[in-house]
Amino acid sequence: MGIGASASRPPSTPQGECAKGSNRLTMAGVEERTFIAIKPDGVQRRLVGEIIKRFEQKGFKLVGMKFLHASENLLKEHYIDLKDRPFYAGLVNYMHSGPVVAMVWEGFNVVKTGRVMLGETNPADSKPGTIRGDYCIQVSRNIIHGSDSVENANTEINLWFQPEELVSYENYVQSDLEVLVQTDETNATSQPHPLLPGDAGPKLSSPMWIGSGAAGTQRHPAAGLMLAFGKSILMG
Repeated sequence: MGIGASASRPPSTPQGECAKGSNRLTMAGVEERTFIAIKPDGVQRRLVGEIIKRFEQKGFKLVGMKFLHASENLLKEHYIDLKDRPFYAGLVNYMHSGPVVAMVWEGFNVVKTGRVMLGETNPADSKPGTIRGDYCIQVSRNIIHGSDSVENANTEINLWFQPEELVSYENYVQSDLEVLVQTDETNATSQPHPLLPGDAGPKLSSPMWIGSGAAGTQRHPAAGLMLAFGKSILMG
């Protein structure tokens, strides 16, 4: 299993919520969650901020994070599938040698994309631009772990985090982008193109009005700018 895995939100699950089974978090669907852990050498080398920056700039959403000195029992359980390998004891000791940063990231196809961002297990095989390709050279000190499957993600997230330690929230940046390309058909105001007679020209519609919870409805803050930009194009 190694540190990591992901989970996806089922289509039937409301936005901002996750399906729960046996009082522990599970997910399934298009929006996935993955487990990412920065290992002791990554922490010691002050790479925590750079790694978080890469995932944020890629567009993924951080929904859980903790800085801890993991117990031997937790690490043994995490690497249980490697218990018969000759390096098992050394791996557990290495992970127990210092604090780690355990994180849960959410986003579309985050498991596969996260693994690509990490690079190969052996840094010598990792391409420049990946985390391991840029920051490490030895397989025994490859600074980071990421889930390799959605199934492992469910297991690992539940091992390292309690459901209440994960935060579900709206990604307003994505929501705003979706709203910008819509129009309110009910309140649409059509205007003929100034250079074409009658109704021959394209129409301009008023921007969509969006809900804002208890505050009622608000016009999208960028709607006026988008409308003015559209008018300037039509009017030359």
